[in-house]
Amino acid sequence: MIFAHDTEVALAAAAALVNTVDGEDERLPDLAALDEFVRTWGWSGQRQRTAKELREVRALRPRLREVWTAEEDRVVEIVNELLREAAALPQLVKHDEWDYHLHATPPHAPLATRMSVEAAMAFVDVVRTTELSRLRICDYPDCDNVLVDLSKNRSKRFCESGCGNRAAVAAYRARKAATP
Repeated sequence: MIFAHDTEVALAAAAALVNTVDGEDERLPDLAALDEFVRTWGWSGQRQRTAKELREVRALRPRLREVWTAEEDRVVEIVNELLREAAALPQLVKHDEWDYHLHATPPHAPLATRMSVEAAMAFVDVVRTTELSRLRICDYPDCDNVLVDLSKNRSKRFCESGCGNRAAVAAYRARKAATP
């Protein structure tokens, strides 16, 4: 394990949130989709289940996406802005099936605030361990999804949207076409 378990989950959740928009393809079109995202990633705490909450979560995506392409000093600025805006106060908590881990917002804070702070706290670990190179953009042509490479040998190149399979099929077909 490269980071603490909660950090790895937070990084994966941040990447998944960023990847809920792909150009004009909106993967958080409504509250039902947001409910499913929250359920999938195990977000705890209070929910408003309003159009405003959905807009706030969507508005967070470009801020998080920038972390994947920014230089270290800019990443630190973004992280500090997110933490400052939420008046984050890290505390150890234990709930559900989770052992002690960090929360920096109260459970009644808005969902987008909890998401931004959770991501920011994870990015703190990434910056402190000088592991920003683990935050990448998918290598598949025409895919701009983000990914977190948690592999030991830093070899992850493709996002979770099937791009690795598409690349393997394309390589196989190219090899077959080159064979007489």
